[in-house]
Amino acid sequence: MSSFNVENSNPSKSIVKFHDCEVKFNNNTVISNLNFEILQGDFIFLIGQTGTGKSTLMRLLYGDLPLSKGEAHVVGYNLNKIKGKQIHKLRRKLGIVFQDFKLLNDRSIYENLAFVLRATGWKSKQEIRNKIHETLNLVKVDINPKKYPIEISGGEQQRIAIARALLNEPELIIADEPTGNLDPNTSIEIMKLFELLHKKGMTILMSTHDYNMVIKFPGKVYRLENKTLEEVVRKVRKEPPQSPPSN
Repeated sequence: MSSFNVENSNPSKSIVKFHDCEVKFNNNTVISNLNFEILQGDFIFLIGQTGTGKSTLMRLLYGDLPLSKGEAHVVGYNLNKIKGKQIHKLRRKLGIVFQDFKLLNDRSIYENLAFVLRATGWKSKQEIRNKIHETLNLVKVDINPKKYPIEISGGEQQRIAIARALLNEPELIIADEPTGNLDPNTSIEIMKLFELLHKKGMTILMSTHDYNMVIKFPGKVYRLENKTLEEVVRKVRKEPPQSPPSN
């Protein structure tokens, strides 16, 4: 998958840019004076208490909510000018991962993935088969694709959901609390997968309330609090100076 090659990334390319924006939900201002940029190759954690607007901001990114004020660009689309018929084109350039997986339980794993490819214009059955096999290998899934979501674990379901997000080689992965429904050990494995994807060149924005993940995995950190989004400066733990060896 050529787009997951870090050598091809351009760290100066802007993937997302908000300038003096205001975000509303149900006519209430959720975020004000929003100035925020994601560059290609970034791994950004979005933290904040429940109700501060993390999911609202992500819904704005994939065109599920309108921009109230300001100027915003996402993967080449101007959110001020985007029309309803362009929303699906915007979303094709994004990979969206949800907390509750949102897999189709009446379809097999294979059909969950094939459905996305067919919906985005893929025709050849062999090319669809090859793409699914390639993507499942990427997310390290080694289970029978004829199984249904209900027959596999939550961690495996989330890997399938991540595979679905990767099928069309998106410019940005948006992950909304992707470990929220998983146990601690499985959460670590899913985070290691995101770390691997980042090392392969993917740009990732992840909301989380699990601060242990933020501490354990590298990335930029932004906090939503009091209707304001601000970058958090990570504190680097310094090792105490060693005493000289005694004679």
